[in-house]
Amino acid sequence: MVRASWTTTGVFTEREGVRTEEAGFVTGDLTVHTTWDGRQADVKVQYTGTSQWFTLTGSPVPCTSQQDSRRLHQAVVEAVRAGGGAIVPHPDRLRGYP
Repeated sequence: MVRASWTTTGVFTEREGVRTEEAGFVTGDLTVHTTWDGRQADVKVQYTGTSQWFTLTGSPVPCTSQQDSRRLHQAVVEAVRAGGGAIVPHPDRLRGYP
């Protein structure tokens, strides 16, 4: 089975933060983790330095390539920084990401 993952720590968000399935809205210093299994990407966040992960609303999403899952991770990191109740962007909206 194909697998890849990316983790970005120290992503600061405020202004309504991000929306999660388990905890509602979370704000502050977050870690973003994306796991790709060859078919879909699963995105979770946690307060940096803690052990509990929360599923970002909209996750998992269909994702057919490792490159697209990396783009998705970067788009999520930027969405988390922007705050405003960020959720996982749909992969169709990733055009233009490196």
